[in-house]
Amino acid sequence: MKAIVVPRYGPPEVLRLDETEKCRAEDNEVLVRVQAASVNALDWRTVRAKPFLVRTSQGFRRPKRPRLGVDMAGVVETLGKNATEFHVGDEVFGVAYGAFGEYVSAAEKEIVLKPAKVSYEAAAAVPIAGLTALQALRDTARVQPGQKVLINGAGGGVGTFAVQIARSFGAEVTATSSPENLDLLRSIGADHVIDYSREDFTKGGHQYDVILDMHPAHSTSAYKRVLSPQGIGVMVGFGGMFRLISVALRAKISSKSQGKRVVIMMAKPDKQDLGVLRDLLESGRLVPVIDRRFTLTEVPAALERVESGHARGKVVISVAPSGPPAS
Repeated sequence: MKAIVVPRYGPPEVLRLDETEKCRAEDNEVLVRVQAASVNALDWRTVRAKPFLVRTSQGFRRPKRPRLGVDMAGVVETLGKNATEFHVGDEVFGVAYGAFGEYVSAAEKEIVLKPAKVSYEAAAAVPIAGLTALQALRDTARVQPGQKVLINGAGGGVGTFAVQIARSFGAEVTATSSPENLDLLRSIGADHVIDYSREDFTKGGHQYDVILDMHPAHSTSAYKRVLSPQGIGVMVGFGGMFRLISVALRAKISSKSQGKRVVIMMAKPDKQDLGVLRDLLESGRLVPVIDRRFTLTEVPAALERVESGHARGKVVISVAPSGPPAS
């Protein structure tokens, strides 16, 4: 089978498309013939080991996992001996490490059935970004109908999902992004849009119950200025990790008396939450925004596209396994 491998840390050009040994399904896993995958910031940060803290989990000298990618959609090909939830031929999507390849082993607890009317590419766009948006808004911020939610940096993968999920919760959504994304954000449900190249939302006259920030760059006092008395700011992603920790710790101390909080949030794979996202996809309340499509041979260019910060929504990898399915 062909798969993208990471021989060492460095720019995306270090990646190779190699012939590797075909995956096997362990006891509680299924083997999936991958049809599509998608790129997250986690992928290019893993390749570059940026920030350096990535090495504490991925390996100090070189990546411990030779394969790349976590979001995928495909067809179940074989079952592990203890796998009972799926059948051969089922169409699934979810989280599986090593998704940038023709086959991948996936734990049953981290995948769900794909809606029949949703394409593999659309389903593959969802897992990590969708889980981040859902868990940040529902669990961390506890968004309620009628609340005012601001999503800063809404034009990317997490942001486009967050706009739609916040709207599905009945919130009034303000989305900030670069000017070329504003019409897109209106089309997926944003009530108000802000061109962040011309206006700083922390200096406006509006207050918000929730701020979901994909590009944290403001001080604690700036957040507090535009949060409602019981408001919460939620910062997501690896960008500026040490700054995030510093801001969040200071915010928890200085904002406690006023009821305002600024916290860090990292998503975790969760089967029930993937089921929630599946239901939103099936009902049409969640429609993935796909920026560009690449092939397996073009994965380095796909990572560069996401790293550039110019992707609108998700970057997708279309995978076409060579040869017939294994018997």
